[in-house]
Amino acid sequence: MESSYAVGDLRVSDAEREAVVQRLQEAYAEGRLDEDEFDVRVQLAITARTRNELGAVTGDLTPRQPVAGNVSGEDRMLAAAAHAVAVPTLFVGPLVLMLVSGKRSAYVRQQAAEAVNYQVTLLLLTIVTFGVGGIAYAVAWVLSVVAAVFALAGQTFRYPWILRLVR
Repeated sequence: MESSYAVGDLRVSDAEREAVVQRLQEAYAEGRLDEDEFDVRVQLAITARTRNELGAVTGDLTPRQPVAGNVSGEDRMLAAAAHAVAVPTLFVGPLVLMLVSGKRSAYVRQQAAEAVNYQVTLLLLTIVTFGVGGIAYAVAWVLSVVAAVFALAGQTFRYPWILRLVR
């Protein structure tokens, strides 16, 4: 039996819809979508039937950053250290690594800046909530370890729901 359907007319699976929703969540966290647009696009992604409909939901978003394929072992170790050293030093350790090693490697700079932004967000949360936000530091240690593992693998990691003050 021969089919006359184009690839875009093929029906999508739940896994394909979930991947698009995840991409929308990343775009929302990056500030590329506002809350209303995010809600509308998620609804469109969930109800999409074909690849064309699903592709239209993320068509104007920039593609995901590729996994850093040619990152050296030293760069991966420094990026992992930027996340791990944040646990005892808050934002100071990652900031020092960003300033010292970030000039040599864009990957180290990107990951160290991410760690700085995360720690500054947690610090501001703790100050604004008069110390109650300090409970979030328990979660911070877990996320810092996860980020360090991603960095060791040469992949980029972005903390969710943070202020991105350092670029």
